[in-house]
Amino acid sequence: MSRSIVRQSKFRHVFGQAVKAEQGYDDIRVSKVTWDSSFCAVNPKFLAVIVESSGGGAFLVLPLSKTGRVDKNYPLVIGHSGPVLDIDWCPHDDNILASCSEDCTAMVWQIPDHSLTRPLSDPIVVLEGHSKRVGIVSWHPTARNILLTAGSDNLIIIWNVGTGEPLISMDDHPDLIYSVSWNRNGSLFCTTCKDRRLRVCDPRKREVVAERLAPHEGIRPMRAIFIRDGNIFTTGFTRMSQRELGLWDPTNFEEPIALLELDTSNGVLLPYYDADANMVYLCGKGDSSIRYFEITEELPYVHYLSTFSSKEPQRGMGFMPKRGVDVTKCEIARLYKLLDKKCEPITMTVPRKSDLFQDDLYPDTAGPDPAMEPEEWLDGRDEDPILISMRDGYVPPKSRELKVAKKNVLDSRPTTRRSMSALDTNSLPVSFGHVEHTKLDLLICSFSQK
Repeated sequence: MSRSIVRQSKFRHVFGQAVKAEQGYDDIRVSKVTWDSSFCAVNPKFLAVIVESSGGGAFLVLPLSKTGRVDKNYPLVIGHSGPVLDIDWCPHDDNILASCSEDCTAMVWQIPDHSLTRPLSDPIVVLEGHSKRVGIVSWHPTARNILLTAGSDNLIIIWNVGTGEPLISMDDHPDLIYSVSWNRNGSLFCTTCKDRRLRVCDPRKREVVAERLAPHEGIRPMRAIFIRDGNIFTTGFTRMSQRELGLWDPTNFEEPIALLELDTSNGVLLPYYDADANMVYLCGKGDSSIRYFEITEELPYVHYLSTFSSKEPQRGMGFMPKRGVDVTKCEIARLYKLLDKKCEPITMTVPRKSDLFQDDLYPDTAGPDPAMEPEEWLDGRDEDPILISMRDGYVPPKSRELKVAKKNVLDSRPTTRRSMSALDTNSLPVSFGHVEHTKLDLLICSFSQK
């Protein structure tokens, strides 16, 4: 008599559960922009959601504790003059958020610890270097103040936010860039593009070090993310428009490690990766389900675990960093599902009877401290994330002010959007200040002679 052997895994029984209605966020006018980003970003302090707004682009930032109905007059972040397309929290400072927009700029914001009392319209720094809309922002995982932006001008720019200057510019993509993902130590990033190529780029050498044509044969958009061991996980479509996922070794792109067909649907699958559990959560735009898989070194390498389903389709999704989950409830992941008018947190839990800390579920995870400075990274240094223990949970530190010291304001900001009449005396160019001092010196001299 043969017995089917069940694969042993501590994540085999992970289950998803939506929180109670009063623990969600209601009356949020989620953006209707036709752009395949997640529209949502979350960290242990804040939830940020791109929303509909008149007269430009805006997004909403709420402290996680501010659950329930959101006041219609709740102040928004409103600096962009066009619709906001993507947002991303800084991994090294829970109060710093980057946004990008159809107005061809990216902006970096300092969010106060308390709830906003009035609309926030002054970013810390405006990053101007793209000639068309900017659709992707992504922070470097280990270096302080390094931000990547990708635009519809097919350009990738890597910035030092601390000085407001572009460090690296890459124009290797001949068409629209669909996604960008850093590897674990930030030495490489991978991209997917409308030309149907998956590329691995070394930004400091300014070159593409590996590429694969059509990892998925369909012409619809692909997504790719680096996983912990350096392999690349992709989602895309077959020639018959079936959704498909793949696992690739970037040192040998000839054959996939694994290739699985899922279903027939139009929604692009957005992958969210948990490096500690080596799990991937797939959320399709317009789907009402979240599938999750475990990646291992055993055949078939990508193991389907389960599906969380609900009634309403999702407009976007936010993924909480591991340091923001509740270790006392064996919660290994939390996703924030955007619906038409609300945001619904979904917890992913491993069922355990013991109330003690589960060491096997919570290895040391990436903490909020950067491993190196931007100059060190630019000089070729690579460092893995600085890890912290989750044994006692994680308490977010208080806000630290990000100071931007531009080396040469006139070079990095060639044009100004403010008229001369709106400028105060402190912001006048040096030459103007010099003229005023000269007049004053002449007056003092003539007075002393009299």
